[in-house]
Amino acid sequence: MRILLFGGNGQVGWELRRALAPLGEVIAPDRRDAALHADFAQPQGLAATVRAVAPDVVVNAAAHTAVDRAESEPALAQAINAEAPGVLAREAAACGAWLVHYGTDYVFDGSGSRPWAEDSPTGPLSVYGRSKLAGEQAIRASGCRHLVLRTSWVYAARGGNFAKTMLRLAAERERLTVVDDQVGAPTGAELLADVAAQALRSARARPELSGTYHVAAAGETSWHGYARFVIEHARAAGRPIRVAPDAIEPVPTSAFPTPAHRPANSRLDTRRLREAFDLVLPPWQQGVARMLTEVLGTP
Repeated sequence: MRILLFGGNGQVGWELRRALAPLGEVIAPDRRDAALHADFAQPQGLAATVRAVAPDVVVNAAAHTAVDRAESEPALAQAINAEAPGVLAREAAACGAWLVHYGTDYVFDGSGSRPWAEDSPTGPLSVYGRSKLAGEQAIRASGCRHLVLRTSWVYAARGGNFAKTMLRLAAERERLTVVDDQVGAPTGAELLADVAAQALRSARARPELSGTYHVAAAGETSWHGYARFVIEHARAAGRPIRVAPDAIEPVPTSAFPTPAHRPANSRLDTRRLREAFDLVLPPWQQGVARMLTEVLGTP
């Protein structure tokens, strides 16, 4: 099997290189590749790359994920998050390939407290969310066999993430304020890659599994709860932490105004994925603890 992977140097893409390797040959061009066009800011050039590789599977882990910056560059966000996936989907349909694509909880308006199901009404609050929703719609309209995997609160040991920021601030400051009215499940890039590989293997044998699925670690927390978990894990590991446990103050989203509106409710109902592919999604604490062990290393 030939697998064409876009975004292979990102957090999820890097893990996909590992997770997809047992399934076949992974070809992962980047924007600097002279032979294969992989610049999502120029979507039309991607068609030639798909045709040149003639893959059995196209995996898209590339996206414009700078949520606030997208508000000031909507055309670029639209090109990367909507037009480029549409091109990939149409080319996948033309050559009979599967397309695996990552979506986001930002396609919802974040209201209420019930976990969002795959068929819940969408209502994105930001340019980023609207562009990602348009990408999903283009994929479905193409008629290609696909797995759209919506997720939220993605992190990885590689690159920057919320946990690393909290560790740095906790070592520098005596008091922290962290948002507590946004709720979701921190989900590791490693888990997202492994789920994609498992689902892809099953779906290729059962084409009726083509569709949209929600993928997130089990359980839920706020950013405040996430920060407390990270900081206490580091404290228990003997890391120098300046902030006291009772000095991590919960605050509302309004305390940190941003150009883009974030959904307050990022809970995702993963039942459809778990039942379709016979998967168990571990609690979010397990993945975060594993990532922290890697990040913190040996004291």
